[in-house]
Amino acid sequence: MEITNRADLDFGSLPFGYMKTDVNVRYTWRDGKWDAGVETDSEILPLHIAATCLHYGQAAFEGLKVYEAQDGRILAFRLDENAKRMQHSADLLMMQSPPTDLFREAVHRVVRANLRFVPPHGSGAALYVRPLLIGTGPEIGVKPAKEYMFLVLVTPVGPYFKAGFSPTKLVVVEDMDRAAPLGVGTAKAGGNYAAAMRGTVRAKTEGFGEALYLDAKEHKYIDETGASNFFGITPDDGYVTPQSPSILRSITNLSLRTLADDLGYRVEERPVPLEELDSFVECGACGTAAVITPIESISVRGKEIVYLSDGKPGPHCTKLYDALTALQHGDAEDKFGWTERIEV
Repeated sequence: MEITNRADLDFGSLPFGYMKTDVNVRYTWRDGKWDAGVETDSEILPLHIAATCLHYGQAAFEGLKVYEAQDGRILAFRLDENAKRMQHSADLLMMQSPPTDLFREAVHRVVRANLRFVPPHGSGAALYVRPLLIGTGPEIGVKPAKEYMFLVLVTPVGPYFKAGFSPTKLVVVEDMDRAAPLGVGTAKAGGNYAAAMRGTVRAKTEGFGEALYLDAKEHKYIDETGASNFFGITPDDGYVTPQSPSILRSITNLSLRTLADDLGYRVEERPVPLEELDSFVECGACGTAAVITPIESISVRGKEIVYLSDGKPGPHCTKLYDALTALQHGDAEDKFGWTERIEV
């Protein structure tokens, strides 16, 4: 089906930011069950002043993208993995999670209601889908809420970084931690991102693109950046990514590991010592928003380790980026069954 009433936007110049669209969908969990959900054009939430999301951090979110394929199909990418990760986050934060069928229904429903905001194929933009789960029941004692809201909004977005698929510089921070090993670092919890803002803001103030964190227990191993997973490429074509009990379960990284193996790389998920940064030929940060951000250099303890000197992405990051985005946009055969058509 062709989108005939597409929004009058310059899709090729969109920032990565919020824009009001037509509808968001909201489901409420009350008395032991989820309701049928409502569609609304309101951007405001009616919240009790004692809602647990405000006082005790019962808040988790997801992020995924929807694309228009060249043949007009509307495709979501690995939606089931986002549903499972939200369930994992909810378990860690003692929240009631939406089952996968409800998660899928909500995403399909909100995309159909905002179809005119899906960017055209080849525009470089996507429809960003943001599921949000919050505790809305009032509690003053520290305990889980008895009511929850599951909300899904969408907004058309351009590249996460203005320069798009281009290198950035990282700096290792050692005087602060993103998350503890036995805490909720593997959850996509709102509080994790608030905690990471300290490092990110300081890194940007000092001229870097993002902060790179070490493990909180020993400060010996690479964890992740403030908003994305890390990987390094070895001279013998190894794709190495940290194994850690405190980093987010990145769906992009999960997909890249499979693609890397398919492309002939030796995939390793293991602890990555800080000293190993010197041995990589390329490094990247990966996540839903940017897909892959090639790393130009990493500064650590006064030393700058340079991977790219010409301002252009390296061949390994480029190969992985092209393979993943071709699948997401419907330009390559999906032999993994990762893309899901949204019927409109």
